[in-house]
Amino acid sequence: MTTIAVTDDPRNLFNLTGKTALVTGASQGLGRRFAWTLARAGAHVLISARSTDKLQSLQEEIEGFGGKATPVTLDVRDRDSIRKAIGQIESTSPIDVLVNNAGVAIVKAPERYRDEDWDAVYETNLRGPWVLAQSVIQHRVADGRECSIINIASVLGIRPLGHIPPYAATKAGIINLGRDLCVDLASKGIRINAIAPGYFETEMNREWLKTEAG
Repeated sequence: MTTIAVTDDPRNLFNLTGKTALVTGASQGLGRRFAWTLARAGAHVLISARSTDKLQSLQEEIEGFGGKATPVTLDVRDRDSIRKAIGQIESTSPIDVLVNNAGVAIVKAPERYRDEDWDAVYETNLRGPWVLAQSVIQHRVADGRECSIINIASVLGIRPLGHIPPYAATKAGIINLGRDLCVDLASKGIRINAIAPGYFETEMNREWLKTEAG
């Protein structure tokens, strides 16, 4: 006869006590909320952004309810910044959860996009998450620990809306990046998932929602 353990508190299903989680783009919007939620679940949350000045209030908020948060300077467009940060983190605490949240959107008619616009979106939304994921994966494959990588995609990666082609392309790309990585890494206990949020106002999309496309 099989016995199934039942917990009285559903929140215990998501107990992250003793785990280390890295959240990129944690200074505002979804990233800030992800960091708060992970800390509430017991994780030591590494909150990252290009400038740690913007992270102080979040750190204070998390520590205010007894959580643990550490600011990390990390620029997702800079490969060296990523690898340096991951190396420093891994030297003291293996990363159990990576949330690839940092993202950027540029809204223009297709004919008005410049090469620099495309590069900025691609480097932030797809290349950066890839370098972060690979850096964590290399450590987890080497030490045999399990981990979870969560890539923040978008419904626009599934259903494009116009006026935002590089964003739509990179979000579709990050969905399929995760799918492909799963083929190789599922057997090693490394889970990769994508979350595609729908439409709601954040600091990043507030101005876009006022446009014709939004």
